[in-house]
Amino acid sequence: MNRDPLSPIGEAEVAAYERDGVVCLRRMFDRDWIDFMAAAVAEAMAKPGRHGESYTKPGNPGGFFGDLDMWQRLPRFRRFVFESPAAQIAARVMGASKVNFFYDQLLVKEPGTAERTPWHQDQPYWAVSGRQVCSIWLPFDPVPKPTAVEYVRGSHEWNRTFLPYHFSDGSPYRERALEAMPDIDVDRSAYDIVAYEMEPGDCLVFQAMIVHGAPGNASMTHRRRALATRWTGDDARYCVHSGEVAIPTSDPGLKHGDRMDCALFPRVWPFPSI
Repeated sequence: MNRDPLSPIGEAEVAAYERDGVVCLRRMFDRDWIDFMAAAVAEAMAKPGRHGESYTKPGNPGGFFGDLDMWQRLPRFRRFVFESPAAQIAARVMGASKVNFFYDQLLVKEPGTAERTPWHQDQPYWAVSGRQVCSIWLPFDPVPKPTAVEYVRGSHEWNRTFLPYHFSDGSPYRERALEAMPDIDVDRSAYDIVAYEMEPGDCLVFQAMIVHGAPGNASMTHRRRALATRWTGDDARYCVHSGEVAIPTSDPGLKHGDRMDCALFPRVWPFPSI
């Protein structure tokens, strides 16, 4: 399994990330990693953790499953964090001299799933501040455009922070005085929306303030299994909000303004010398 990215990450890719808030990188992970992590997904779904959750409403077709913090309990996910190219990819794209792991999230949409991932920004859900905060979204199945995550290109530069909502029931997070997300779908032509057809081994890297969402899985034959890993760089700090946050799911032992260096958010890049 490759430790370094299979393909180079050039200045054009870095510039696209800075400008658009998202970049699709082709052929970053080898087939061994894809097969290894597909087995990890099967294990995680067979033995969900305490944060495992179905977002599919009773009686609806398909199934939308999510879980968090698999790396804390399943060795395959932990190995991905510390041995895959992901941390190096995050460092290169963000221009960071060091990278800490934040958390992992599994998102699986079975064939025929109607539930979409609502439009949102990631960072308002999290107790972290800084510009060098990103996600790497790695699919384990081919992703046609009708199933792909959609991004409002450039929205990470809007200087607006939107109220987070629970995916399960649509309820807003408690005691967060933030503006509501605009209804993107009522006039999609007003926004620069981009999505990427992908193959296993490709990945998306996106900044934590970009507005994004995803359709259901209309395919009746193909699953959409993906792992989102979250990473922080040099300017990231632990940020205590007055209201509800989703992440972290346990106390990291940090104070407001601390660097993201602790056992819960380990420094992964540069790789330690052996």
